[in-house]
Amino acid sequence: MKGTEIKLQEEVQSEQVKTKDSNDFTKGSIPKKMLRFMLPIFGALVLQAMYGAVDLFVVGRFGTTAGLSGVSTGSNVLNMVTFTVTGFAMAVTILIGNYLGAKRNEKIGPLLGAAICLFLILSGILCAVMVIFARPIAVLMQSPEEALELTATYIRVCGAGIVFIVAYNVISAVFRGLGDSKTPLFFVFIACMANIIGDLLFVAVFHMNVAGAALATVLAQALSVILSLIVMKRKALPFTMKRSDIRFNAETVHILKVGAPLALQEFLTQFSFMCLCAFVNALGLEASSGYGVASKLISFIMLVPSSLAQSMSSFVSQNVGAHNEHRAKKAMTFGMAFAFCVGIVIFTLIQLKGDIACALFSTDQAVIADAWDYLKGFGAETLVTPFLFSFMGYFTGHERSLFVMVQSIAQTFIVRLPVAYFMSIQANASLVRIGLAAPLATSFGIVLNVIYFIYYNRKYIRSEETA
Repeated sequence: MKGTEIKLQEEVQSEQVKTKDSNDFTKGSIPKKMLRFMLPIFGALVLQAMYGAVDLFVVGRFGTTAGLSGVSTGSNVLNMVTFTVTGFAMAVTILIGNYLGAKRNEKIGPLLGAAICLFLILSGILCAVMVIFARPIAVLMQSPEEALELTATYIRVCGAGIVFIVAYNVISAVFRGLGDSKTPLFFVFIACMANIIGDLLFVAVFHMNVAGAALATVLAQALSVILSLIVMKRKALPFTMKRSDIRFNAETVHILKVGAPLALQEFLTQFSFMCLCAFVNALGLEASSGYGVASKLISFIMLVPSSLAQSMSSFVSQNVGAHNEHRAKKAMTFGMAFAFCVGIVIFTLIQLKGDIACALFSTDQAVIADAWDYLKGFGAETLVTPFLFSFMGYFTGHERSLFVMVQSIAQTFIVRLPVAYFMSIQANASLVRIGLAAPLATSFGIVLNVIYFIYYNRKYIRSEETA
């Protein structure tokens, strides 16, 4: 009997060692470990992108054209909120990775306690704003008159359940900081399946149109959060957390210092997309719906560089904590090369067969044509984003989130918005030319990142020599 117990303990210990080694990014093959970590993040982002895509698909098939525009515009608002929260939560991922790399696991409990307090307050503020000001936000977005109330409904319903969306992103950030990207994938898979069922039930069966799509999204996220809390409670974690940790403490400032610039950077990026949506909305209902379809496809197109950026931050942060700068740079270089190869394939498909993908979301030929036009202009973004996002992941992993924010502001207000606005007010405004604003802004951002990379590494080398 004792022999059996000893054997079981040895098997458990062996499994824990394997898990710890696979989650340790400071040694081993960079491509193998990064891709193994990145693939579940990619899968989770695919499923998250399906939330809005399924909403758009079901409403496009079983709802109205006005409903399609309402979901399109409303989901742009929700995306801005979600990505801002994700940027803020990235601070948790980075700091956990640093503490693990530096073997300071005792710091993680107080870190998470401070995070809980911060994100609860943030959830309350977001809920109040989205519920109370839903209609003014829809007006600000220049939602077409036929879709104005539908847009406000989508924003209001999602705002009422925003606490679940915030909670999911924070919990996922914790697991990714621990080097575990598979568990969040499981959470979002369950939620995505629930969202599909909810969309079909509320929109196709009960004919709730936009309200049904928003309700399905909120209920699916709530289910995901409940399951994730159950799993977290039962999972063996490399840190302990007490109730007394749940308070504002010294880690609060640390989270704000790293997370606030990232949150602002994401906010401004998504704000620029909202402005683009408003520019296009002014061109009419068909253009608005076409842009909405293109935006959903873009949310899938950008998944590889987005998952790469998140992976890069976690990978680099552990190596920074372990003082292994050379390995961090090699990871960045590999990320650029891998994502660029994928980008070439996607760019080719957009230019040759983009209309086929657009037709998945609408049967209106004018909407399909407008969506493909925008994608043609946007397409070059797939070739330049791998470089920008790899740089951003590298600097985020070094806690240089202030620079990440500054370069994002520069891209948004110096290039993306001015170019898009100028193109939209021309006599024969073209969605192809409006779409070009994105790759032009990204190219400008790459130049800024290259300059800062040279500066930062010279500074880093001097500090190492001094030490």
